[in-house]
Formats: sequence, structure tokens, C-alpha cells
Amino acid sequence: MKRYFYALICSMLFCSITQSVLAQGCVAVRNMSSCAMNLNEEEVKGFQLSLNYRYFRSYKHFRGKEEEENRVKEHTEVINHDNSVLLGVSYTFNKHWSVATTIPYMDIDRSSLYEHYGNPTQSNPTLNPRFHTQAKGFGDVRISTYYAAVQTHKVHVTVGLGFKLPTGNYNTKDYFHKKGSEGQDTLVYRVVDQSIQLGDGGFGYILEYDANYLFGTHFSAYATGLYMFNPRNTNGILRSATLTNNIPKSNEFSVCDQFLFRLGARYSFKNFQVAAGARYEGIPSEDVIGKSEGFRRPGYIISAEPSVGYTTHKHSFGINFPIALQRNRTQNTIDKERTKQTGTYTIGDAAFADWLISVSYAYKLAK
Repeated sequence: MKRYFYALICSMLFCSITQSVLAQGCVAVRNMSSCAMNLNEEEVKGFQLSLNYRYFRSYKHFRGKEEEENRVKEHTEVINHDNSVLLGVSYTFNKHWSVATTIPYMDIDRSSLYEHYGNPTQSNPTLNPRFHTQAKGFGDVRISTYYAAVQTHKVHVTVGLGFKLPTGNYNTKDYFHKKGSEGQDTLVYRVVDQSIQLGDGGFGYILEYDANYLFGTHFSAYATGLYMFNPRNTNGILRSATLTNNIPKSNEFSVCDQFLFRLGARYSFKNFQVAAGARYEGIPSEDVIGKSEGFRRPGYIISAEPSVGYTTHKHSFGINFPIALQRNRTQNTIDKERTKQTGTYTIGDAAFADWLISVSYAYKLAK
């Protein structure tokens, strides 16, 4: 059973420093996840390097759980193409303790009508052109420590404590197309949308767990969870130079908590593993610690998540493919305050993806 224990530790390290995230789209959840697949069955004391690539395309708009299907039909949907690469370095000291660091690099393209000339309306019925903004660069770095708290014949539980550094640019800007006073095309250089910012400007605290139950040689069950506390209220970046509102800090970007919980089962044979599970991930309307003023697009995704892994010698490969089953854009604090002031239920929208593809590779430099 010793080899299974080390497999679980390797799994926790490899997958916690790779990214299969979450909340794919305008609900701007940052790069963090754990994947709970045993990708190695040997003792892994020493260093391990990993590389993860993920991609999604968000374009379906939701208010609450209801999809605004007209947005796609009218070609007014916002489209985010998200390409991210995460470099991970981990070190296992012994059978109890290990550490991991993640360095994300993001290349995100966003296209829309409303941010430029505006969506077509009755007073402006022509189909306006779609323009693009981009954000490209390094994001917020994560550093975590893991401890194997339970090590029985069938049950293994690892807990993690870490933090997120505000290393990503949370004031990324690009050019927007606007109409000038004489109707000419004018370029305006300003901050890009919150969903494609490279960072959030907050110092975050992360709690994780990874629990596994072994039914036998081939079958096991897993449950993983992650919650990131972001105590900072807003990061001071204005969404718009012209937006005015009587709600405090409604024009600033909020610094948001985020969460991920997963539950599933896996089957192992030879060097392969296949797994199937469910995942629940997103951004809450209000943070656990500190104020939650400012603008955010809170919400969650419930997904089915098939995955497969393969290990040979010091090399490990994995693919995760979360498929969205339910998407919900919930009220933020601004929506709640407007509802209170007007007596009319108010909620903004957000664009979500149908699926996400995550491909991972790890190389073990074990002693």
C-alpha cells in the first residue's frame, strides 16, 4: 500500500499546480485547481516539474440560470478565447510534507460589440463591427504547503495551506474603437474587462484538501476542495472613466474569493487511469473575510468531468474535460443594492463556456 500512498501525494502535487479551472468565461475565476488522479505509483521524494495548457471559449450569456439565447442569434454575444499555460515546481520532503509553486502565463482574446460602438438597438439598427481586446502576460503566482494528515490502509487525506501573490497585472489596458464627434473611428486606450485581467491585485489565502478512499487494487473514490480567501475589498481600478453611480465603489473592480469542489471515482489499470466525477466551482457574491464592494460577476458552474492519465517511468500525462451542466450568474452586491433601492429584482449577465480542455505533463526528478 505504500506505493498507493506516494501515488496520492504525487497526484496532489501534480494536479494542484496545474489548472483545469473553473468558471470558464466572464466569471473571472483565476488559475487554480486540483485534479485528484494518481499519475505516478512510485515514491516521489524530490523535485517534480509540470506544464499545463488549458483552453476554453466562452460565449453563452446567462442571467441567473436562464440563458439569453438571443445574444448568439443577434451576434451581440461577448466571446472570450482563453489560452493559459501554467508552469509548476513541487518538492516532496518526506511522506508527510511537500510544497508546490505555480507560475501562470495567459493569452486571452476578447471580442464584443457593446464595448466599442455598442450593440445594435432600435435607434441604431445597423450591425456594428466586432472588435478585439487582448491581455497577455504572467498572472498571480501561487505557493502552497501540503501535509498528509491521514494515512490508513484505505483512507488518505492531504490538506494544503498556501497563498496567492498579486504578481499579475490587474490594470491591463488595450485600445477600444469609439465614434468620434464627427462619426469617425477613434481609438481609446483604457482598461480591459475584468474577466481577462491578468491578476486581481489581492493577496489571497488558500485552503485545500484531497481525500481518497481505496476500494481495492483498481477502484478508488476522491473528493477535493479548494477555497481562496481574498480579503482586499477593491483594487482601485476603474471599470470606466465615465460611469457614475450612487452605490459606493461600484465603478471599481472587486477582489473576489473563489472556490472549487470535486467528487468522483477512478479506475486504474497498468499505467493508465480513467476517472469520472462532478465539479462545482465559481465566485461567491460576497467574500468570507472583508468587504465585497465593487464590481464582480459572481456565479458558478456545475460540470461533469471525465479525465484520463498515463504514466511511464518519470513522465506523466493527463487530460481533463469538464462539460458544463448548469451555469448560474448570481447577484453581486451592486445588483442587491439596486434591487433594494428600486424594489425591482436586478441581476447582471455573464458569458460562460460549454466546456474546457486541460492537458498536463509532469516530469519527476525524484532522488
